[in-house]
Amino acid sequence: MEFMRVLQGTGEEMEIYKEIVICLEDLNQLPDRVEPIVRSAQLFNEPELEQLRFALVRVQIYTDIHSTQDMEKAQRIRYAAQVLERVIFGSLLLEVTERSAE
Repeated sequence: MEFMRVLQGTGEEMEIYKEIVICLEDLNQLPDRVEPIVRSAQLFNEPELEQLRFALVRVQIYTDIHSTQDMEKAQRIRYAAQVLERVIFGSLLLEVTERSAE
């Protein structure tokens, strides 16, 4: 998958994306890299945090769209993106939006 492109979207590449891509490519890396990723994110200003959050949301949307190609791989990638979003932001933007719509 083209993780860097999905994370970046139409915006600028952030240094933190490199660490996130490692986790998305190999879920076994997530436990060791979650703390450095979170610590990096804690130094971000509001616009940078918003950019990061939407990057993680883009990954979740991308995996939903492409889940029929390899369901197990898509679930692992989505899991990594959701864990990072929950740890950094305390909740999932898509989950909150879905609940609000109900």
